[in-house]
Amino acid sequence: MAVWWEYLVIPVLMILGIYGFLVIAGFETRLLTRKTSRTAENMYGSHAGLSRKQRRQAREHGDG
Repeated sequence: MAVWWEYLVIPVLMILGIYGFLVIAGFETRLLTRKTSRTAENMYGSHAGLSRKQRRQAREHGDG
């Protein structure tokens, strides 16, 4: 037998759960889409070219 307060508590908990999810999702969206001055060249510049050893191995294996 349902008590009157269950009809109030369950919808309130559902609304709070949905609100909490939206707050967390909004925070993640803002965090992941924020403006930054970093570019791909800045982030991966040191890995852009093959090293001498890698080029030699590629030639030896017929890949270059």
